[in-house]
Amino acid sequence: MVNVAMISGWHVHAKGYAREINENENARVTAVWDEDEKRGKEWAEELGCKFIKNYDDVLKDPEIDAVAIVSPTDMHAKLILKAAKAGKHIFTEKVLTLKNEDAEKAAKAIKDGKIHFTISFPHKCGDTLNFVKKLVDDGKLGRITYARLRNCHSGSIDNWLPPHFYDPKQCGGGAMMDLGAHSMYLLNWFLGKPLNIQSVFTNITDRPVEDNAVCLIEFQNGAIGVSETGFVSRCDRYEFDISGTEGAARVTDGTVEYCSISDTDRKWVTAELPHYYVPSPINYWIDSIVNDSDNTLFGIDEAVELTKMMTAAYKSFRGGIKADV
Repeated sequence: MVNVAMISGWHVHAKGYAREINENENARVTAVWDEDEKRGKEWAEELGCKFIKNYDDVLKDPEIDAVAIVSPTDMHAKLILKAAKAGKHIFTEKVLTLKNEDAEKAAKAIKDGKIHFTISFPHKCGDTLNFVKKLVDDGKLGRITYARLRNCHSGSIDNWLPPHFYDPKQCGGGAMMDLGAHSMYLLNWFLGKPLNIQSVFTNITDRPVEDNAVCLIEFQNGAIGVSETGFVSRCDRYEFDISGTEGAARVTDGTVEYCSISDTDRKWVTAELPHYYVPSPINYWIDSIVNDSDNTLFGIDEAVELTKMMTAAYKSFRGGIKADV
């Protein structure tokens, strides 16, 4: 049994992660720590577990095997580094850290300590994108030249995001740092090593952070990627377009259409999607701890790459420049 301490209830997905852990037959939430003591005590009571006031005491507790870090993003670096050095397995919300040097320090500690680490990249789990990834990996689309992912919602104009999601210090940014992270790690997954980024961020609702954002990314293999996101779009579809020298594919919500010279004789078809049985990041993490297995989907190297992409994206926006990753 993997005993997990929930580290903060700050994030909107914190309660969902705790529920997933308790629903897994190999894990349970046994403690809560929170920088907000009142919130932490209430959540611990709700979960039926103990509240630990001091984070260092969480790490000293021999009965706690792992920590799920869902704190303000600007606290990740300190919390993750301490947990890794204490030998606790680590799950974290994205992004890993707000600075490249902190990401590298965390990665070294995690690798040195042989820590089972997972970052929450849930869009890697769906059947649609896994089908397209197999098309790419099998060469059905040829050499990939372009990809665009649009992922938006109306959280800012409809006022359903918590107010702290607009705190530039705690979050490190706005729409691109939060929702746009999904587009960033997926473009990295499909297109490989990013070289540089150009950003255009705007503010529609007069919040302290951007709520409407686009990044244009050059990749090492010559491909171009576009990450589109925002908190100010209603009735918008999740869209992913990818094209190469031998074909193209499009994901629209839960549907995949594709066209391939070798596979469909240049005709667009709607795919019949198999189920790929990719566990959620939380369950993948628990499985990796129980089975002592490597993480090939949501690992520390992928997490570091996301931090580097984000720091370049914000450097580009703030300086009005093309920023190297």
